[in-house]
This record gives sequence, structure tokens and C-alpha cells, in this order.
Amino acid sequence: MESIIKTPIPETTPREVARFLQANLESSPKQIVNLTRLNDIRFINKFLESANRELPEKGRFAGCVEVSARRKERILKKYPKPVNKLVYGADFVVKRVWPKLPYVRGIYFNLTQGRNRVISEMETYGRLYSCGFELVDTLEHEGLLYFVAEKTGEPAYNMEATYGPLIKLRRVGQHGALFKVYKVRTMSPYSEYIQQFIFERNGYEGGDNFRDDTRITTLGKIMRKYWIDELPMLWNLLRGDIKLFGVRPVSAHYLSLFPEDFQEYRKKFKPGLIPPVYVEVPKTFDEIWQIEKKYLEAYERAPLKTDLQYLWRGIYNILIKRVRSS
Repeated sequence: MESIIKTPIPETTPREVARFLQANLESSPKQIVNLTRLNDIRFINKFLESANRELPEKGRFAGCVEVSARRKERILKKYPKPVNKLVYGADFVVKRVWPKLPYVRGIYFNLTQGRNRVISEMETYGRLYSCGFELVDTLEHEGLLYFVAEKTGEPAYNMEATYGPLIKLRRVGQHGALFKVYKVRTMSPYSEYIQQFIFERNGYEGGDNFRDDTRITTLGKIMRKYWIDELPMLWNLLRGDIKLFGVRPVSAHYLSLFPEDFQEYRKKFKPGLIPPVYVEVPKTFDEIWQIEKKYLEAYERAPLKTDLQYLWRGIYNILIKRVRSS
């Protein structure tokens, strides 16, 4: 386990960074500072979990990371064209793709010991939140992102967090029972832990999406456009977890954004693969649950008739009007 460097802030810290850390740590009852890049820590979550155990409630942890966007800029500037793109492509495959693939990832970590791996900004935040922290503030300095996070709870210790290409997401099903939805990952790893963070920071965009959801990767946007990410949900359909048409299976946090009385009403029904927001596309967040409520009330009166009518309109909108999840 990598050592934890406790305050005071190391003397070698650049002045601007030192001021940033001091301003965000001075009010904390206890602080931990580690200025080794997260990119070079072998077991990142175990390290963050150990920091969490050392801190009291409201204690703060400070660290730094080279995020993937800055790494790309650094590589493209370092080498001449077109060599720089070839180097970046190789770096992307070896340092970003291989660690997430079954079987290959074991070889990768044995060879590199997890040093100099690629981590996105959203993955950094997701790991922090999954380990019981909330982001306080950030600062970019000389290619590194410095952050301060506050302990707000215990780590999730989730061994099935979204990391590989095929993921299992906990969703609220019929009667409030939790089940796992199978999907192809289109967001940065650990994105499920920062849904509330993105919602509070960016707000609502339209449809059933948050505004400027930076958790979604470039490849993820393409897969969502062509429904590739939802193909594994056919297994949930075959298992009977969901039906062909119905309200979307959502996380507990997403469900909590709806009015309480509608939350309980919604739990009475089995969720579906194709949701009613593809029939009537909402423009505001409140319209989502209103559209769902309209569908569920109609479904309660005439299940088969309602699903056939909505299914036809949903397929028409998807194929003809090109309605998509973004």
C-alpha cells in the first residue's frame, strides 16, 4: 500500500498550488495530502479507502492527477506530425483500453504495476465519490489537476463498479426491488457515483439527459446514437426483469428526483426497454415524470392496448424522426 503523506504541505509544492491547498484544507479537522499522481498508484481505490479510514467526518483529502485530456495534449505537442497521432493512438490502446479488458488487464498491471495509467477527469471524481468523498475544489497547474475532497461517508466497496466494456448497473425495478441492468459502458468508469454531482453542477438538458454530461465518452456518444449500448438489455428482457415497453429502469438517485408520491406509484410497475420519453419527448425535467405518469395511468386501465399504441409511436419516432438517447 502506497504511503499517505499527511500535512504539512510538502515544501517542493509550487506556490500557486500551495495557496490553493492551504485555503481548502485550513478549516478541516484533519487533512491528508498526497501529491503522487493518481496515475502512478497501483490500487487507487484501496489507497483512497485507506485515506477515508484515517479521516474523521468532514476531514479532507488532497491529491493530483494528469487527466486524459491533458495527457493527449502533452503527447500531441511532444512529437511532430504525423508521428504524434500514431504515438497517441498506441498510448490510448495500451494505457486506456487494455486495463479495462478481461484477461489482458492482468498482464498490463503485472508489466506496469499500474504506473502512468490513463485516467479521465470524470473517472477521478467517480473514484473519489465511490470511496466516501465529495469534491470541494479543483485547480489546474502545469498539466496536473489538483483536487481537494471531503469525507462525507464510508466507501462503497463495490467490486462491480463500471470499469470494463460490459457493465451491470443497479436499477430500481417493480415493487422497488433492485436488479442489475446489463449495458455496454458509454461513460467514464465509476460515473454512476457522480450522477448527482453532474445534475447539481450542470442541470437538465431535455429528453431524459443531464446538460453537458461530460461523463459520456466520444465512443459512447456513437454507441448511444445507434443503440449499441442497450443491446445487452435484451438479456434483461429475456430474464423478465423488464418488458418491451415501459418506464426506463433508473437508479435510486434518479428516482429520488421525482415527487415522492409518483416515486411510490412508479414502483408498482415493471420497467421497460423502450420508454415513453421516446413517444413524447420532454423539454423540462418535470415533464419526464408527467409523461411517465400519463403512460402508467393509461397502462393501468388497458395494459395491452396502451403498450401496443405506445410501442408503435415509439418505434416510429426512433426510426423516422430519429429520436435518440444522447
